[in-house]
Amino acid sequence: MSKNKKWYTLDLGLNKKKNTTGSCSCGNISENCTSAKQELSADEFYKAAVNASIGEERHKDGFDQVFDVKMDRRNAFKKLTASLLIGAGAVSTSCSIITGDDTKEKAQINWEEQFKGNYKLMTDEEKQGTIDRLMRSYELQTGKNISMTAENAVANVLFGYAFNISKCQGYMNCVSACVEENNQDRNSQMQYIRIHEMKDGEGFKFDNADDNYYHEVPAEGHFYMGTQCFHCDNPPCVDVCPVQATWKEEDGLVVIDYDWCVGCRYCMAACPYDGRRFNWSKPEVPENEVNKNQHYLGNRMRKKGVMEKCTFCVQRSRKGKNPACVEACPTGARIFGNLLDPNSTIRWVLENKKVFRLKEDLGTEPKFWYFMD
Repeated sequence: MSKNKKWYTLDLGLNKKKNTTGSCSCGNISENCTSAKQELSADEFYKAAVNASIGEERHKDGFDQVFDVKMDRRNAFKKLTASLLIGAGAVSTSCSIITGDDTKEKAQINWEEQFKGNYKLMTDEEKQGTIDRLMRSYELQTGKNISMTAENAVANVLFGYAFNISKCQGYMNCVSACVEENNQDRNSQMQYIRIHEMKDGEGFKFDNADDNYYHEVPAEGHFYMGTQCFHCDNPPCVDVCPVQATWKEEDGLVVIDYDWCVGCRYCMAACPYDGRRFNWSKPEVPENEVNKNQHYLGNRMRKKGVMEKCTFCVQRSRKGKNPACVEACPTGARIFGNLLDPNSTIRWVLENKKVFRLKEDLGTEPKFWYFMD
């Protein structure tokens, strides 16, 4: 690999535990010294840090996790009041002698969902439990069925993305495919992906770019560049979340637990790439357009007042498929794959093309590269 490539700074999960060598502070060679320590791999260090910060949370049930979150008194009171109202309503409905069985079941589901724990702290059984409740809730509300999964990250997989600026012609097929695949709100025209039309010879001036062009493309004298969530290796959005509603998975995907998000928008402010969206109203999708193949951390139907963003189509990528935007691109400008697979197309691009990333000086280590032919 060429030394001028910068993508190698990503932790690809290849670091192994090893004994330190050399002299110890006691004066002995480390191999012969009882005080010699083992260095932790990056993965072991990350797990140790998580245990240090939220280890106790793992032993709490959903009720304790809901109410034992550090926040200011005003927000805590609002959350407590809302939770008790929902709980009281559910108990009242489920105990009523005039309420139908379906209504009682809805109330029970609402109660259990309100006091479930943070998804990343759930066991596989607890995850399946909330999946089953959400599918049943949708059936009770609409009379139709959906398929929802909660596939965990697969070992030895680290997802990455590359965008060929030379090939993008600004058609926006990727944007439409993303909206349809991820059940995005039609009324507000929410879009996770943005295509920026820029003038040739002026460089990457996003402030002057046209993101909402309505003319025939490609326009003469212009080029096109797409942005979305870059799934950073050091995501600043995760660091600022006060309730740990967003985090980085082992396969590199930065995800959101929509039911745990309190809509503070700190992550939106912290993202240097404008990769997050806040829904001001409940997402509305016509029933005949709802994508019923869903993932809990991906394209399931969201509630009002939470953050949304690109997940690299977790419902597809964890099944070995490309994200919808990659499949929809008519010019082949988008490349997605496993960074740990030396035979993958994205690895070939990173090792053979002159690639770059936006705002590399920030140290966010985005897993999204740009290149030109």
